Amino acid sequence: MENQFLKNIAEAISKEGKIRFEDDFRSYNEWDSMSALSVIAMVDEKYQVRITGNDVRECKTIQDLYNIVQKRIQ
Repeated sequence: MENQFLKNIAEAISKEGKIRFEDDFRSYNEWDSMSALSVIAMVDEKYQVRITGNDVRECKTIQDLYNIVQKRIQ
């Protein structure tokens, strides 16, 4: 699931090139408020997990996002 999560994040924010769990996703040139909404929608669609804008704001790395999704998967 980890590799697929990275691929889904990259697709959601239209990021080309390699991304890693330890990356600060806000440092990506592609990151903006629309990216945050795309990530929220992607997580809902692909993992049936609801995350909020506050959840995204509290995260620093892709690993942080992944951890939230993992905790909420039922």
